[in-house]
Amino acid sequence: MNIHEYQAKALLREHGVRVPRGRVAYTPEEAEEAARELGGGLWVVKAQIHAGGRGKAGGVQRARSLAEVRQRAGDLLGRRLVTPQTGPAGRLVKRVLVEEGVAIARELYLGCLVDRGTGRVTFMASKEGGVEIEEVAATRPEAIVKVAVDPATGFMPHHGRRLAFALGLRDGLLRKAVALFQGVHDCLVARDASLVEINPLIVTEEGELVALDAKIAFDDNGLFRQPQILELRDLDEEDPMEVEASRHDLSYVKLDGNIGCMVNGAGLAMATMDIIKLYGGEPANFLDVGGGANRDKVAAAFRLLLSDPNVEAVLVNIFGGIMRCDVIAEGIVAAAREVNLTLPLVVRLEGTNVELGKSILAESGLSIIPADDLAEAAEKAVAAVRGAS
Repeated sequence: MNIHEYQAKALLREHGVRVPRGRVAYTPEEAEEAARELGGGLWVVKAQIHAGGRGKAGGVQRARSLAEVRQRAGDLLGRRLVTPQTGPAGRLVKRVLVEEGVAIARELYLGCLVDRGTGRVTFMASKEGGVEIEEVAATRPEAIVKVAVDPATGFMPHHGRRLAFALGLRDGLLRKAVALFQGVHDCLVARDASLVEINPLIVTEEGELVALDAKIAFDDNGLFRQPQILELRDLDEEDPMEVEASRHDLSYVKLDGNIGCMVNGAGLAMATMDIIKLYGGEPANFLDVGGGANRDKVAAAFRLLLSDPNVEAVLVNIFGGIMRCDVIAEGIVAAAREVNLTLPLVVRLEGTNVELGKSILAESGLSIIPADDLAEAAEKAVAAVRGAS
């Protein structure tokens, strides 16, 4: 789960990280009032959407008067902002963050994430802030320093000093840097976050370290421990189909293909998508119904697949272990009848009660294409799509 920049900065502030003073606004009038409350003679109006690259897309604008703040906010609110992370459709801007202007002396990059390879919280830092870190990693990997934190000890001062020295933060900035790194680490761990990114982390002309921008992503599996974080969720920023999937506890990610996939188990789902590609097809989604789904959950998953207008065929690939094949079959039949299914449906069942499941499908009266193994299922699904087109 992602949150907005202003929400991420509020969380970082709670952990001792310095951020610019700012106010969120939903109308041009509120933006002008926010600037008046902040005071000063320079403000920054920032579009709040769940995507990076806002600055290059015109989503971050300076203003030098209250009237200009109002105008900038009016230009952004209600606009669809298109960045490399939004896709061509862009994201509708419904709120802006009005912040005080800050005099920048240096721009740095700081990221803190859970490294799946090492199983450790790892910092990434670079003197090249304010640019996309992916570009730096691709062209100048030596410009990025990594510091892993041993879970047995947690964050220690020496971690902070290594990062500070790598970023050239010495003398009066050293102690401030170590404290900031500690706060970032504590925020990630305490909030069950998978990523805390500050780009840029700036050194001001007054000699302060400030998180000028902030992004925090959370591990969905930890949200049951974080009710206050769940309250920050903005459903308008998420794919409607993925929101619907979450209501039924389904693991779903929409893709660009035309073969809908319903599978139990993340590994099997990945293998199913791979073999569809192998046979020349394109999966329309990743959908894992889990190991203990019941008939209603299967039916909900099936309806979700068919709500995607790009889907031209459906492939169901189930290995019945904890989940029984007859339960899957009942859910498929119920959902197919409910939506009056007309698309080709390929089903491969194996495992517990497989013969009973196949019997339920065969006696349903539905036009179902059976398959005995995954390769056959993928081949038939791809052929069905090509036949339909």
